[in-house]
Formats: sequence, structure tokens, C-alpha cells
Amino acid sequence: MRENEHNIQTLKRGDRLTLNIEKAAFEGKTISRLGDFVVFIEGAVPGDLVEVEIFRKRKRYAEARVVSVVTPSQHRVEPACGHFGVCGGCRWQHMDYEEQLRWKREHVLESFAHVGGLGDVTVHPTLAAEDVFFYRNKMEYSFGEKRWHTTPPKENDRLVEPAFALGLHVPRRYDKILHVDRCYLQSETSNEVLAFTRDFFLAHDIRAYSTKTHSGELRHLVIREGKNTGQRMVYLVTSPMDTAIVDEYAREVVAAVPDITTVVHGVTTRKSMVAQTDENRVLFGPGIIEETLGGCRYEISPSSFFQSNTRQAEKLYAVTLDYAGVEADTVVWDLYCGIGTIALFFARHAGRVVGVELNPDAVEDARRNAARNGVENCEFVASDIVEFLASAAAVPDVVVIDPPRSGLHPKVVKGLGTLPVSRLVYVSCNPVTCARDVKMLGEYGFRVQQVQPVDMFPHTYHIECVVTLRRDQP
Repeated sequence: MRENEHNIQTLKRGDRLTLNIEKAAFEGKTISRLGDFVVFIEGAVPGDLVEVEIFRKRKRYAEARVVSVVTPSQHRVEPACGHFGVCGGCRWQHMDYEEQLRWKREHVLESFAHVGGLGDVTVHPTLAAEDVFFYRNKMEYSFGEKRWHTTPPKENDRLVEPAFALGLHVPRRYDKILHVDRCYLQSETSNEVLAFTRDFFLAHDIRAYSTKTHSGELRHLVIREGKNTGQRMVYLVTSPMDTAIVDEYAREVVAAVPDITTVVHGVTTRKSMVAQTDENRVLFGPGIIEETLGGCRYEISPSSFFQSNTRQAEKLYAVTLDYAGVEADTVVWDLYCGIGTIALFFARHAGRVVGVELNPDAVEDARRNAARNGVENCEFVASDIVEFLASAAAVPDVVVIDPPRSGLHPKVVKGLGTLPVSRLVYVSCNPVTCARDVKMLGEYGFRVQQVQPVDMFPHTYHIECVVTLRRDQP
């Protein structure tokens, strides 16, 4: 033990250790312990014996990367994607799927125990996804001047390589782009669009936009798909440029990939690299795609928010509906309603649904979605949640809350706590902030009945969960 303590004291960046991997941690890392000292490792699987190299040392922990796998875990599998380990998008692709589901449940349990102080919560097994590859309905790729190389290019290659890349940002290196050849997140059609777009603009010598010099034209390629409708959108975002080139691109990409149903050109003069535009031009098709979810049909514009895993979102909402205990005369409030997907999912089963959302554009989208689907028992309100809770004259039977990753503001917790309602259903994309919020809601008498983790993003460490809370005396 003294020898271990001495090693820990002298441990420094660049040192190598051989470690047994004990468990998966948050953000895709794994854990090994040397007594009370913790080493967080990138690239390992629980059950591995690995050689690692330290790249950061602190008083109570260190961070390391795998150099070699000495003895692989029984749960280690060969990643499907050739970009695994560099891209950072699917950090658990080297772990078998059943084990991924188990650790996602463990993360929910740990969050509720350590953050929420709730060690006896019923957390069900993670609800698996049917599609573990090609499940996303939206991908946003970036153009860039600097290409990330997994191995240093030879000097002759450097001389002929164009200052051009199209793909995904490398983790922690937002100045460099990984040239993606084939991505397993969206669809094979999406990969065809990606390859064609890269080849087209390379052939026409069109430059990628530089955030340093603010020169160049190409910024983003966004591909959206209706998984249930088969409709596909190509959304090219650029700085102001020669429209003749973009028009030619639209004609040729549609000819090369016939599954495309619309092409839109977005133009922005912003200096930052975000896919937000000042104006859009529809170059082919209607300028939108449609998708179905829970029996409703939605129009999706280039910038619309929509759950990125359509098929798994239906499972998520079905659990939410079940936990809410909705009947024909139930009044439901859907807080943080966005474009109304949960509210409209509930509308066929409830007496009345009120959706509340701060973003007025999203509220207008929600109202249009309700009208488009002939839903008349939904009302959508553009309001700050705290103000809505403070001024509401009526009281619902159940409240559904689906906040952002940051969770609930304490004022929202207080507003819910003082609202005379006995049932809450919390839809969370971050178990840590959810556990924190549940703990605060407990001060107002709410108790967790059950938690259902839902895997919306296979091969990543992200996990959504649905929590039902009740109290006896509102």
C-alpha cells in the first residue's frame, strides 16, 4: 500500500500504468482505482486490462488514454465505424449493446443515489433501441480549412492537399475537421450526399469558411430525413456566394441521389460557425420535409427542432403517457413543450392539453402542427414557465416537464411545489440535473415512484429517462 501511495505521489504526465477497468463513468470514460486514487480512462471497456498513458494529473485523480489492450473484456467488440476513436461521436461503439444498456441504467441509479440522495429508487432496465445504427434523422456536418489527420501526412501529401475538409469536429479541437467517409448515425443515403457534396465543391475549388480570416464560402451541410416518410432534405449553409454554383450543386446532387425530396440554400453573414441563417432559398422541392410521430404528421423546416431519433421518441412518449395516467377527462400541462410533440401525442387520450414554451416561434409551430392534424383540445401558450405557474388560474390533473439539459430553475421547482397538483412526470435528457431537481421537488412532498431509462442514442453515453412523481397532499 505504501508503494502504491508513493507511485501516486510521483505519478506525472506521460507515465504508463497497467490497469484493470472496473466500471463505466460519465462522458464515455471508464474508471480504475489505486486505493482512493481514481484514474479516468478514455477508450477502455469495463473488464479490460489495459496499458494507459497519463495525460493529466490532479491531487485525487488522473486522466489517461489507452495505449494497448493487454486482455480484452468479454464485452469488448470490434467497432463498425472506421472513424471510431477519433470522431468522438459514438464513444461506446467498442462495447456490446447489452452492456451499454446496463451501464446507462447504472448511471441513472448513481445519479439518483449520489446527487438526489435517493438510494432506493425503482429504476427499470433501459428501454433498448430497435435501430442501433443509422437511427438519427438529422446530421449537421461542417466545412473547414484544416483537416484532422489520424497519422501525420507525408511532406509530398502536404504540398498537394487542398485546404478543405467536410465532416465532424474533432473533440476539443474545434479548429479542425475530421474528413468523414462513412458515418453510421443517419443513413447510407446521407453518406451518398456527404460524399457527393465533398467531391462537387472540391472540383469547383470553392473554399471553406475561415473563422480566423472570415473568408471562404462553405459553412455547413445539414441533412434531414423523415424516417417514417422517406423524405429527405439537403440544407447547404454558406456565406454570400455565387448562386449559380449553388444552383448547379442542387441540380447535380438531386440527379446523383434521387431520394432527395428538397434542397435549401441558407445564407449567413455571421462570423461564428453556427448553422443559423439570415435568409433561405428553396432550390428544389417544397423546402420542408414531413415526418410522422405518434399518429401525427409534422412539417420540418431547415431550422425546426425535432427529436433526432424518431422511432425511439415514440417509445419515450409512450412511457410518458403511461406514467401520466391519462384518462379521457384528464387535464395535462406540458411545460417546455417546444413544437408540441408531447402535447399532441397526449391529445388523443386526454381531455385537454396546455403546452407552455418560452420560444414564440416554437409555439407558432406547435399551433400549426395542431391545426394540421385536426387537434382541437390543445392550447399553446408563449410564456416564461415561472410566470405561467404564478399566474395560472386553473389547476391541471398532471404536469409533464421536459426541460433542457440544464434542468429546472429553482424558481420553476418552487412554482411546481406550490401548485396544488399531485402528479408530475419528468422527461429528462440528463440524469444528473434530473436527480438534483427531484431532490428539490421532494422538499414539497413529491416522491419518486419509478424511473424508466430510454436509450435514444445507441453507442453514446447519453441516456434519457422518464420519472413519475406523486404526493398525497398537494
